[in-house]
Amino acid sequence: MRKYILGAFALLTAMLLASCGAEEKNVCRIHGTVEDARLNDKQIFLVPLENNTAEAVDSVYIKDGKFEFVTDTCHMAQIIMDYHYRDGVQRLLVVTEPGDLYVTIGRVSSAKGTAGNDSLEVWKKATEQHTREMSTLRQAAREMAKTDSVRANCLMVQSDSIHQAYKHYTRELAAHLKEGVVHEFLKSLYPTSYPKRMPDGTVVTVYDE
Repeated sequence: MRKYILGAFALLTAMLLASCGAEEKNVCRIHGTVEDARLNDKQIFLVPLENNTAEAVDSVYIKDGKFEFVTDTCHMAQIIMDYHYRDGVQRLLVVTEPGDLYVTIGRVSSAKGTAGNDSLEVWKKATEQHTREMSTLRQAAREMAKTDSVRANCLMVQSDSIHQAYKHYTRELAAHLKEGVVHEFLKSLYPTSYPKRMPDGTVVTVYDE
């Protein structure tokens, strides 16, 4: 009987451990570090991009330059400082997929550690470069328009070309990922087709290549 009880206990323990292991596999652990010591003891938030009601937002306090979020819901989210301390601190876009995610919050925030977030980080860097180039060209075009409209138009054409290349890059990255939360997020940014209501009330499909 004693052997039976011990055997049953061992089996139950193994089942519980296996169950915990299965639950852990579905958990996203975000291990955070902040660069600025002034952010110690301040609140930081994990905010879903969609369904960002008060109940869906998580928050913790930064201690000794560190913080941690744990969630079992996989979605796109942003890590944002308390609004009193956001100056000079870049909000960070992440996907809360299962695994350990390591993030740094500062003037240039970053994330690494899971496949989706590693892909997202590559896209974010491309986005930042695209934004800088577009801003520079359009500012130059506005200044040039005062004295040389032809050259200003050339700069705008160059700007449009860079934007088209960025759109194609985003679409190709989404296609490469094939499925998942990051795939759906990137795919939604520049759909290749969308419905458009015409003046007569009919709806047609417009293709954007």
